Amino acid sequence: MKASQEIVTIRLSEMKDAAQLMELDHLVWNRNTAPEPLHWTSREQFLLHCPPGSQLVAACEDILCGYVGFRSPSGLASHRHVMELNIAVHPSYQRQGIGLQLIEAAKELASGEGIAKLRLRVLSSNLAALSLYRACGFREEGRLVREFYVDGRYVDDIWMCCFL
Repeated sequence: MKASQEIVTIRLSEMKDAAQLMELDHLVWNRNTAPEPLHWTSREQFLLHCPPGSQLVAACEDILCGYVGFRSPSGLASHRHVMELNIAVHPSYQRQGIGLQLIEAAKELASGEGIAKLRLRVLSSNLAALSLYRACGFREEGRLVREFYVDGRYVDDIWMCCFL
């Protein structure tokens, strides 16, 4: 699988994407990228947390090779200028620019909705993700030191942001 040789289309998620997005979460969110692996128990559970239109997906033909989820961090009117992101790229498509394309698309979407700040969280052990986020203009805003104990070691929870 090589996205660099294929055309990558970025679009809003649709109901038909649920199964591939659930599989993508299963592949990406493991002990190196999350405090606990992510496993959806049902399609209904997934759709409750990730309804259609709550993610931008990167598609190479009919294969979803990544997504960036976005949501408001709270229901407060005073918090509407902030959008929280979570991003996943299929292991076979990593390091091909898809993460960068997804974040740039999320920035465009957010700007169009009047969002002034993007934020995300990443484990200090996830060096590849940290590098991507820095390359996309995110900076460390806060760090919860030794927040998680994963596979016999403490890991920091890093909060990053990008102002639009």
